[in-house]
Amino acid sequence: MSFLDLTDKKFLVVGVANRKSVAWSVAKLLQSEGAEVLFCVRSEKRKKELKNLLSSERHIFTCDFEKPDEIENLAQEFAEFDDLKLDGVLHSIAFANYAEGMKPFHETKREDFLQATQISSFSLIELSRICKPYLTRNGSVVTIGISSTEVTAENYGYMAPIKASLEASVRYLAKSFSKDSAVRFNSVNAGPLKTSASAGIPGYLVNYLYAEKLTFRKKALQTDEVANLATFLLSERSSGINGQGIVIDAGMGLNYFDREIVETSMQVK
Repeated sequence: MSFLDLTDKKFLVVGVANRKSVAWSVAKLLQSEGAEVLFCVRSEKRKKELKNLLSSERHIFTCDFEKPDEIENLAQEFAEFDDLKLDGVLHSIAFANYAEGMKPFHETKREDFLQATQISSFSLIELSRICKPYLTRNGSVVTIGISSTEVTAENYGYMAPIKASLEASVRYLAKSFSKDSAVRFNSVNAGPLKTSASAGIPGYLVNYLYAEKLTFRKKALQTDEVANLATFLLSERSSGINGQGIVIDAGMGLNYFDREIVETSMQVK
């Protein structure tokens, strides 16, 4: 038996976009540990793409969390699924409309902010609600956040405060579920990653390279490192951790006064 003891456990992984996504890395790790993985993706197109990645048949639900009717359809599919029992859920969903480029925060459009909030934050609450009847008493729900919600991360635009609301929701869900279960909620607050989703953020590459220089090891955070933490939190080995946002950034957030960065920015010879 491996340390994580995930053999024959069942998990729902929500938000696989492609092979570079955190959700895909978590799903692969869960399966390598002997767990059964069910998937939920945004559309039929994503479903077809995911099937091409899978080496064997897996059940794939579809749900666009921007659409209330699709959320309720997902709840109905869960109810009709044969003896559905979940030991954990990974929530890895985010979207922001950067079609007009990065703007000053005070120029954020209402419709963009509300859309991103629904998809990236409130979706965790709705997903948790419809999964509640199927989660085992000691189940675990993990979401993917960012490491910089407490700083003014201009490079992330209006998504930073939305990710802060996601992290706050984790604590409130942990309290709410504690009334009649021991289901845990935690967020993995990751530093900048090289993913397809991040590539769509204006100016992201420069910030990614800067973040890499700020890490203690001078090497950027890797997707599989985030997946390792998320998988640990999904396992019962993390049973004492609840309502937490755990930062994983290779030391980036503690290294503001790195000599190389300081001298470069001040042009000290």
